[in-house]
Amino acid sequence: MIEVRELTKRYGRTVAVDGLSFQVRPGTVTGFLGPNGAGKSTTMRVLLGLDAPSSGEALVNGGRYTALRRPLHEVGALLDAGAVHGGRRAFDHLGWLARSNGIGTKRAAQVLEQVGLAGVARKRVGGFSLGMRQRLGIAAALLGDPGVLMFDEPVNGLDPDGVRWIRGLMRALAADGRTVLVSSHLMSEMELTADRLVVIGHGRLIADTSVRELTDRFARGVLVRSPRPEELAGVLAAAGGTVEAAPGGALSVAGLDVAEIGDRAAAHGIPLYEVTPRSASLEEAYMELTAGSTQFGAVAS
Repeated sequence: MIEVRELTKRYGRTVAVDGLSFQVRPGTVTGFLGPNGAGKSTTMRVLLGLDAPSSGEALVNGGRYTALRRPLHEVGALLDAGAVHGGRRAFDHLGWLARSNGIGTKRAAQVLEQVGLAGVARKRVGGFSLGMRQRLGIAAALLGDPGVLMFDEPVNGLDPDGVRWIRGLMRALAADGRTVLVSSHLMSEMELTADRLVVIGHGRLIADTSVRELTDRFARGVLVRSPRPEELAGVLAAAGGTVEAAPGGALSVAGLDVAEIGDRAAAHGIPLYEVTPRSASLEEAYMELTAGSTQFGAVAS
């Protein structure tokens, strides 16, 4: 499990993380979301002992990462796929990581096979594409068969087949009872992959919720289709609903739930072809939730 307790990290006068608290539990994929500069990477660096907290705690399995004797057996992480010496061969890179944590080099061959790099195990990393480097970084994270995994933008550089593969891998790791934390800006991927979301802005917690709860929070009303839309619109408006025209002759209704719409239509003998509650997409919900937390915004031309 990952626990962040009242974590604050300052760089001079800049507060990157500000009293942040959340938990990431085993058995779920947790998306770690926030605008650029929100403090996601800083939080992950503190969790991995790469930066020291100014105050508060960032714990893995109840302790600090720096206290772990053989950390790769407990925690696997991908923060920067480019942080590998270009002159080193893929197998050799994993081999020295394995030896540093008492892991047999046979395991290096296994994870290279798992991530699809067995055929280039003896190739130098300097010739790898970004997607291949991402796969190598994921192999390194899996090397010690850890129970806790952290990935920062893991689909960068991957082709569609690779994106689908990493999505399946993360879900399989969680299904196996592992703790999986994934930082990403791709809302479409998080909507397909994550079970829970931790959203931060300006280093502070904005939301700790499930994907469904967040999208339902920004509901878009109910889509209704009927062969008598004008009559139905008048009935629903009289009942207190806000009715707007939607594409294809449908109606978008806010302020009334599905049951109320059905009851009102039935009472007036108006047939219904469709009554569908509409939630916001994760991207729409995220944009509304973080609207006041974006540091770097472009101006539309």
